[in-house]
Order: sequence, then structure tokens, then C-alpha cells
Amino acid sequence: MGGILLVSLISIGFSSYFQEYIEIPKSITVFEGQQLQMNKAVPVTVSLTHNNSSISLKDKRDTVKINAAEQGKNEMLLELAGFPIKKVDVNVLKDFKVIPGGQSIGVKLNTVGVLVVGHHQVSTNNGKKSPGEIAGIKVGDIITKINGQTIEKMSDVAPFVQNSGENGKPLQVVISRESGEFTTKLQPLKDENEDTYKLGLYIRDSAAGIGTMTFYDPKSKKYGALGHVISDMDTKKPIVVEDGQIVRSTVTSIEKGSNGDPGEKLARFSSDREIIGDIKRNSPFGIFGELHKEISNGVFDKPLPIALSHQVKEGPAQILTVVEDDKVELFDIEIVSTIPQKFPATKGMVLKITDKKLLEKTGGIVQGMSGSPIIQDGKLIGAVTHVFVNDPTSGYGVHIEWMLNEAGIDIYEKSKQKAS
Repeated sequence: MGGILLVSLISIGFSSYFQEYIEIPKSITVFEGQQLQMNKAVPVTVSLTHNNSSISLKDKRDTVKINAAEQGKNEMLLELAGFPIKKVDVNVLKDFKVIPGGQSIGVKLNTVGVLVVGHHQVSTNNGKKSPGEIAGIKVGDIITKINGQTIEKMSDVAPFVQNSGENGKPLQVVISRESGEFTTKLQPLKDENEDTYKLGLYIRDSAAGIGTMTFYDPKSKKYGALGHVISDMDTKKPIVVEDGQIVRSTVTSIEKGSNGDPGEKLARFSSDREIIGDIKRNSPFGIFGELHKEISNGVFDKPLPIALSHQVKEGPAQILTVVEDDKVELFDIEIVSTIPQKFPATKGMVLKITDKKLLEKTGGIVQGMSGSPIIQDGKLIGAVTHVFVNDPTSGYGVHIEWMLNEAGIDIYEKSKQKAS
């Protein structure tokens, strides 16, 4: 009997009915106006638990169609031979659309304080020394205050250094580090070759580069770009942003990628350096802020609906990007795999460039292409983020819902209750 029972349980586990039952999600999230269809291998009946207008059902023999009418929540009850076997929560979100980007943008970030990017030795009468190293300051540290005064840019540092060197009093320096904030004493030393006082530190207060616009919300003017964090080229650590700007840029040439050597877009900032937006956040999901000027890509200049991570599917898709001048073009790709993430995370998709024209021009995904919006079935689903070094035709993508979240756009906004 035990053997028969074991064989029966195993056979049930491999049956198509049981597999389809397992695949039915516990919850479904859709947007207003969308329609979903579920196949029914098991002869179940489907009904709604609550009598509201958020969704409607068309229950047929082999399928059930779910029509999302308006924002709200409901619950589907699946019954077999009159017995309830599963409940599925249905959450209908307010209709939401954004305008996809694809434009090449120039990025300028201003750091909080000044960033330490290296040490150097000062030639003194007593040999070569680095005051910064002696004070325990490390590469990647941020100098935020000197003698109680806030430091915003490199030019703020020089007067303190000269005065401290002349009077022999060490500087009280406030350092911001990943592990926290601390204060240290820093005594500048005189360089006998140049007759000036120095800290023995290389510092920087800004960074610049290029990337690709992913989306912007025509109502709030909030935007998202790049799809990944901007790190300092020397310290390899994320730049802590005080503020920043984005400007238009033009692609001048392409360094084609190959195995082990990712390519790069070479671009220049627009001649007028007109600021089209600000930068308020530099996060693992990209850069975010608000636009000051209207921008268009000439391909999709009307708002598109978005797809949540669980709605993205393997198969054909397209990206918007610039490979010449400032012309945004649409190129074919393939979504190789996708993860229906429940919580914000990067690298939610693996994609492969299939467009012959793009492969001929760039060899695949190149630096500067990060942030290129991904379109599937007329919906914005995410952005290109990273290239595989050993295969430039392939790379990662991030789901759009996490970029929207970082931009401060709440697509899960609760419906407002009607006045009684």
C-alpha cells in the first residue's frame, strides 16, 4: 500500500494538471485597461469573491479572461467539483504611462565635499611624505569640512592649506567614509621644490560622462537614465552626489566591442551646453532628477504603458539608442531570460543583440549605451545596464518598475476613497 501510495503521489506531481495548478500565481497585478488570459487544463470554475467593478471575468471551458476595468482589488476563487482549491488576489493599478528615451545625454555630477582619489608624496627637507596618509585618510574618503567650514569644491581647500602651513597648526578635517564619519588632524607639509604647502592628496569635486536617457514622466517631469550607478573611475566607488546636470550630447564615433574588450560610444556635449535637467540621485538603478526642457526621440514621442517584472517574457524585443550624431533608432534584441522580481534588484533580465545593423556598427552593447530603453509588445519593460565582457552581443537589463521607484514615482498608489 505504501509503495502504491508513493507511486501515485509521484505520478500526480508529474501530471500536467498538477503542474498547471502549481503555476497559477497566488496574486496577479495588472494595469487599468489590460486583459489577461489563463489557460485551464483542469476543469475548474472561476468566480469573484467581491462584488466590485475593478475586474470582470469571462470563464470558458479552456480559458478564463480577466479584464482590468478600474483601480482596485478583488479575489478570484478557483473551484473543482464545487470544492475551493485556490484563491488568487488580483490587484488593478491605475493606468500609468511614460515617454521612453533613447537620447544620448551628457552627465555632470558634483560630489558632496571633495573626493580623495589618490595619494602623492611631498618632497620635504626630511624626505618624501604624504600628510594625507599620515592622517589616516584613504582613497574613496570624502572631505566634508575643514576647521568647521563646509567644503563644497576643490577651490575651498587651498586657503586652509596655505594658512595651516604658515602658522603650523594642523587642520581639523571631517571625513565621510562608508563606515561612518570621523575627524582627523592633517598637517600640510612644504614642498621644497615648489615652495608651497601640500596635503599629499589627489582630490576631485566633480565627474562627467555620457549615457542614455531611459524615460521621463510627462506629468511630473521626473526622469531616469543609465540604469546603473555612476562610480568614480579611480576609487571604483559610487559617487555621493550633491547635485548635477544633464545636457544633450552627440555621438561622434563608436569603438567597436569584441570578446574581452567592451566597446564605447565616443560623444561630445552639445555646443551650447544647454542644461536639460538636474540630477538629484545616483543609485544602483541609475541617475534620477527632473527635466527642465522638453525632449523627444522622434520614434516614440507619445507615452507608452509599462510592464511589471512578472509581465516581461522571453522572446523578441527592441531597444532605443543613438549610434550616430543624435539620431535615436530602434534595434532588435532578444530577451534570453527574465526574473519576476518581487523586490528591487538589478540585473533582472539577460538580453542579446540580434539586429544586424547594430552588430555591424557596435559589435553589440558598448559603454554609453547603458540606459537604452527596452520595448516589448508596445510596453516599456526596462533598460540596458551592463555588457558581458566575454560576449559583447549580450548583457543585463533592469526592470522598469525599479527605476520608476528610484525616480520617486509610485505606480502602486492607492485609489482615493470616494466621499460618502
